[in-house]
Amino acid sequence: MQTLEISLFNLFLGILLVAIPAYILYHYKAGLTKALLVSTARMVVQLFLVGFYLKYLFDWNNLWVNIAWLLVMIAVCAFDLLRRVKLSIKVLFLPVYAVILFSVSVILVYFLKGVLNLENMFESRYFIPICGIMLGNVLSSNVIGLNAFYDRIVRDQQFYNYLLCNGATIEEATRPFIREALIKSFNPTIANMAVTGLIALPGILTGQIIGGSAPDVAIRYQIMIMVIIVSTSMIALLLNLTWSSRFTLDSLGRFCKNSGDCFAEKNNS
Repeated sequence: MQTLEISLFNLFLGILLVAIPAYILYHYKAGLTKALLVSTARMVVQLFLVGFYLKYLFDWNNLWVNIAWLLVMIAVCAFDLLRRVKLSIKVLFLPVYAVILFSVSVILVYFLKGVLNLENMFESRYFIPICGIMLGNVLSSNVIGLNAFYDRIVRDQQFYNYLLCNGATIEEATRPFIREALIKSFNPTIANMAVTGLIALPGILTGQIIGGSAPDVAIRYQIMIMVIIVSTSMIALLLNLTWSSRFTLDSLGRFCKNSGDCFAEKNNS
């Protein structure tokens, strides 16, 4: 069955629905009306640009172009992650980049070669969309997790110092904070997984069905997408929490507001 096309005029009519949440935010003076409108405009422009260059990426289907695309997207992800968490980009960019690259690569190879059994795992049709889904969720989950970790350490420094003074190692003292970061980051995802199919149909599943895929095929892909999202994001967050703390906590376990100072102090000790 052929998918119904949405004309540009009808798309414009659909986008007008944003006026409803925009008015509600304006009425209650939430301060987010402008942000919502700007974000909507950016989303529309960015997705049209994505659609334009994805067409050429799919036509080229070139190994090196696809790898270059992934490396650039990981750089953007790492930069935006550090900017949102307000950690030193200069000090932590390379470690965070390496963590994301490792996390995505491990799960990607397992899924594309082990599960889908693709002869060419760099096939643009699979490689690019799957990477995009993984990176988007790595970014959102890691922003939540890292913010939760550092906010809690700053807020509960007395408890953290108490653990250190009572003989806990840095790893042992940071464990409660890592636990809370994992809970805050993945509790919504786990809750969403529990009701997927029962009260919620994810966008990927819906998109595949509307696009003409058989429901049973779309469901199998959706199951795997949810699994690889959780796995990749969890690996990346745990490694980022571990590695970033090496640069933001000095040799005595004290929190440094300037991660560059901790980095220099550890190198000189």
